[in-house]
Amino acid sequence: MVFENLAGKLQETFRRLRGKGKLTENDVKKAMREIKMALLEADVNFKVVKEFVSRVTERAVGQEVTRSLTPGQQVVKIVNEELTRLMGSSQARIELSSKPPTVLMLVGLQGSGKTTTAGKLALYLRKQGRNPLLVAADVYRPAAIKQLRVVGEQVDIPVFSLGDKANPVDIVRAAKQSALKQARDVVIVDTAGRLHINEELMRELEKMKAEVQPQEILLVVDAMTGQDAVQVAESFNRRLGIDGVILTKLDGDTRGGAALSVKAVTGCPIKFVGTGEKMDALEVFYPERMSSRILGMGDVLTLIEKAQASFDAERARELERKLRSQEFTLDDFLEQLKQVRQMGPLDEILGMLPGFGQLKKLKGLQVDEKQLVHTEAIINSMTREERRNPSIIDGSRRKRIARGSGTRVQDVNRLLKQFLQTKKIMRQLTAYQKGGRKGKGIGKMPFFS
Repeated sequence: MVFENLAGKLQETFRRLRGKGKLTENDVKKAMREIKMALLEADVNFKVVKEFVSRVTERAVGQEVTRSLTPGQQVVKIVNEELTRLMGSSQARIELSSKPPTVLMLVGLQGSGKTTTAGKLALYLRKQGRNPLLVAADVYRPAAIKQLRVVGEQVDIPVFSLGDKANPVDIVRAAKQSALKQARDVVIVDTAGRLHINEELMRELEKMKAEVQPQEILLVVDAMTGQDAVQVAESFNRRLGIDGVILTKLDGDTRGGAALSVKAVTGCPIKFVGTGEKMDALEVFYPERMSSRILGMGDVLTLIEKAQASFDAERARELERKLRSQEFTLDDFLEQLKQVRQMGPLDEILGMLPGFGQLKKLKGLQVDEKQLVHTEAIINSMTREERRNPSIIDGSRRKRIARGSGTRVQDVNRLLKQFLQTKKIMRQLTAYQKGGRKGKGIGKMPFFS
């Protein structure tokens, strides 16, 4: 999970602070030492850590905390505000030109994920009502043009190319003219990278910038490279003047040093983060939401947005009707599980719930994606009549279902129990919403019982 190590350590520090009725200056300084070590272990830039701890300490030993009725909570509030400030305070949007086409140049080192990110960005912008064109300007890396064409096919967006013998400057010039003719309002240029920063690469990028005057230059960096990502950002910004950063592979980065350092060191905001291999796994970066996630406060807004993108409104209304009329079946149960899986990794989704990280630690909860796979296999091994009416599933049927799904009879029993509990809870919640009653007797969610 993103920032898992850092989040765990910070949350443990704050748990001890909240347990104190009154905080002394020594309590605050001890907590700040723990926060400092946690940030350094997360590979956050040393100067950034030093300045961050200094700002938090200055506020935390002042009247803002000492006169508060809940000093521990007040320190958490200060850290939350300073973390948000560190990552850019507010969402940094892509600036689109008032005179189309808007040219966006993606730059970065080889292997940072530029080509895939170009496709993800194009898909995101099309969902925003834009009409993008992808441009293959990497003529050096073998099969780079072919890779972009494959990506373009995946997202159903055209790719402009003049082949691998053309000059990149000529390519971007021709691509901009082609976009005008095709009424394409955004041009996304996939430029060449190198294994390291060199003069030849920078000169070429500078010529391309001078030729097409891009509205924005976006640096694509691998979040898992930590401080190296920040140094790369500094170098590109010095030569090109980048307008924003896209962090890739953030889903695999449990430390988070790059995300917490890059804005403070370069002054360039993080605009997007890559959170998976799928083409829709590109998220707008919200500093306040990320800070809230790190501190265990959840990220309910992102969770809602993911749900709205994954769940079909018409199906949701049909599900509500079935719940009211008690027609909710195992087919419906399976459909809901599939939609939840479309939202992303289960561990990441649950991590957006306030307090889940602490609950997971205290209760020793394990989030196992395999359980969802087993559930699908069990339901798929049932007959249509069994899925519609689980009450007919007797001992012999359970054995047959277990054999067919490669699971145990105990797993089948557990699923049927969970289904009945979920059905009961959802029916009660529906009645609660309809009648406005207090949620009396709703009981425990089956996943944590």
